[in-house]
Amino acid sequence: MPGFTHVAQSGYSKAVPRIQITRAISIDENELTESATRASGAGGQHVNTTDSAVILRFDVAASPSLPEAVKRRLTELAGSRITNDGVLILRSEGSRSQFENKREVRERLFALIHEATIIPKKRKPTRPTKASSARRIDAKTRRAAVKAGRGKWQE
Repeated sequence: MPGFTHVAQSGYSKAVPRIQITRAISIDENELTESATRASGAGGQHVNTTDSAVILRFDVAASPSLPEAVKRRLTELAGSRITNDGVLILRSEGSRSQFENKREVRERLFALIHEATIIPKKRKPTRPTKASSARRIDAKTRRAAVKAGRGKWQE
C-alpha cells in the first residue's frame, strides 16, 4: 500500500501511515510524539480540567526520513525550538479544542520542514557600473561645495 509502512509488533503487522511533506519527503506517523497539557492564560473553570494545549516533539537528528541537508537547514530554521539533542519541540495552545491545536502544530511542523527543503540561492556579488560610480562622486562633490559655502562669512 503506498503511503503506509508495516511495523511488526508482538506478532502482528500494523500499518503506520506516512505523512507526505513534499513529493520526495514523507515521514512516519510514529516519528512524531504528541502530548497534551494544560494551556496557560485565562479560560475560567473549564481550563483547569482539560488538557487542550498540544506539545509535538520530532527528533530531527534521528529521523531516517529526512536527508542530511534538510536536517541541517531545519536545525538552523528552528533556532531555539530545537534542543541540543536535535529534538524539535513545537507547542500550540491557540484553540480551546485539543484537536484544533493538534492540527495547527502539525501544520507548523510540515511548513517548517517544507521551508527547509528549499535550497537557498547563493548571492552573486555585483559591482556598481562606471556611470553610477560617477554619479555618486558628482553628488558628493556638489554636496561638499554646498557645505563649504556654509562657513563663516568673511569680508
